[in-house]
Amino acid sequence: MRIIRLLAATSLTAIATVLPLNTADVWAQGQSSDPAYTLTFAWDRWVDHDEMTDMMELMAETWPKFLTLSSMGKSYGGRDLWVMTINNPDTGPEMSKAGMFIEANIHGNEIQGGEICLYTIWYLMEHYDRNPEIRRLVDEKVFYIAPTVNPDGRDYFLDNTGSGARTGHVPVDSDGDGLFDEDGPDDLDGDGVIEQIRKYVPGEGTHRLHPDDPRILEAVAPWEKGDWVLLGSEGLDNDGDGRVNEDPPGGYDPNRNYAADWQPNYIQGGSMDYPFRLPESRATEDFLAAHPNIAGSQSYHNSGGMILRPPGAAWYGDFPRSDIQVYDEIGENAERILPWYNYIILWRGLYTVHGGSIDWFSDGHGAVSYSNELWNGGKYFQSPLLSDQQSDNPRSMIFGQRSRFFFDDFLEFGENFNDWETFQHPEYGEVEMGGWGKFFGRINPRFMSMEAFHRNMAFTLYHADEMPIMAMGDTRVESMGNGLYKVQVDIANTRLIPSITARAMNHRVVRPDLLTVDGNVEILAAGWVPDRNRPGKTQMVDQKDLNRIMIRSGHPGRTTKTIEYLVRGTGDMEVIYSSVKGGTASTTVRVR
Repeated sequence: MRIIRLLAATSLTAIATVLPLNTADVWAQGQSSDPAYTLTFAWDRWVDHDEMTDMMELMAETWPKFLTLSSMGKSYGGRDLWVMTINNPDTGPEMSKAGMFIEANIHGNEIQGGEICLYTIWYLMEHYDRNPEIRRLVDEKVFYIAPTVNPDGRDYFLDNTGSGARTGHVPVDSDGDGLFDEDGPDDLDGDGVIEQIRKYVPGEGTHRLHPDDPRILEAVAPWEKGDWVLLGSEGLDNDGDGRVNEDPPGGYDPNRNYAADWQPNYIQGGSMDYPFRLPESRATEDFLAAHPNIAGSQSYHNSGGMILRPPGAAWYGDFPRSDIQVYDEIGENAERILPWYNYIILWRGLYTVHGGSIDWFSDGHGAVSYSNELWNGGKYFQSPLLSDQQSDNPRSMIFGQRSRFFFDDFLEFGENFNDWETFQHPEYGEVEMGGWGKFFGRINPRFMSMEAFHRNMAFTLYHADEMPIMAMGDTRVESMGNGLYKVQVDIANTRLIPSITARAMNHRVVRPDLLTVDGNVEILAAGWVPDRNRPGKTQMVDQKDLNRIMIRSGHPGRTTKTIEYLVRGTGDMEVIYSSVKGGTASTTVRVR
């Protein structure tokens, strides 16, 4: 029987259709050459916060065993900061597993990361019963996915104007006149787009028309005279201070309000008054604090084609060598998963960031953290020759600014450029308004979404798969005579990321791992065996309570260590290794 679920929300019917659940029947009838999905979403459009909410609620209702939808808090505008928890309860409670925190859209105009988050939730659920690797990932890990941590900025960007939507919407007096958000852009011609303005001033301008394409303005040399001037974006001097669009909604940077290396506004612009001043960053921090099992994090940003790792500022100092080795292995493999992306240190390869989220996720919570800049210009043409052609052949159709028009004209059929049109501006007189739309240059074309979504998701799942998993190995018991026994237990971390990073240990932000023993035997001494295959001195544990050994440095990645106990008595001896980030492993040794 074909089961088709009709969606109640009319706005969502254009986004999702639920296909037949009985795929065996579909194949038997020859109706499809590909397995049918439970939910089929159209990944070729951008969704606002309400549509995103509908999609997440639908997925939570469809896969209730695995998915739990909750709100981290409210944005300034009262929108929920949704987070989807993905956990298989059959393999243990979420806090017993390493957690992966994935966030996006901290900047309102960086929207495609939100869709990658939605795609990740959908992909993990749709492929749980299809792909054993996906099943293993979902069974071993827990995922916390927050598609937009700036929903006010997202909706502002998507409301057909979108100008200045990088910020959130907590009011800020950007121009220092005692008023807040009183001079933003104005859609003067009512076409739903905030356009650029140019004015024709023969012989008195700073620009001239390109000889082959009048859509393009070229800057003239200081000693030359042009015929055009650029007057900024569409708007008015609403507060009468002689400036236009200088105090739009918000006016800060949400990714400068975290506690790691936070700096005041005169050093780091947009940082606000103090760390976690913003409701969105405060809610995110409260969620992280309540989930100390988070061992990895991924932030999706927007433009540049980069895989960024902390730190955000040179003066903050680089990571210890052991942590760098972890970051480098993951980051270098990321370059293979993500063509046209470069793995770089944030401050060195992009710019200095004080108070950024990935620094805080690392230094405040001990998570291995990356930030992906999702798009770059080379991906338009998929050709490493682009830069050579631009520099060597000025007459080429992809030389300089012409490359953008070539792509828009021939692959997107002019969708992104608004032709210049005459307009009578109330303050500037006769001008022309037009220019590039808000999506072009920073956000991938919709027809290229699937590859961007899947490759970035694949990298993040690879990162998640390298989060620590603690496991017990072989055990050995040797009688020493006189009722004494030597007991050895192998303890392994099977993944690359240590249970506590060196930086987290130095900052004391992660609870030490605990090695405990339950049973009737008396522990007389304990120590670590340097190499169980070679004779040598045991490194004694210098702690008073040997039934509860604290391991402040955690357990390195891809390493097996051997703990050796000298015990008196016989019976069952349960050895338990408990790690906040790597879960709990135990084994029972029979001492006789």
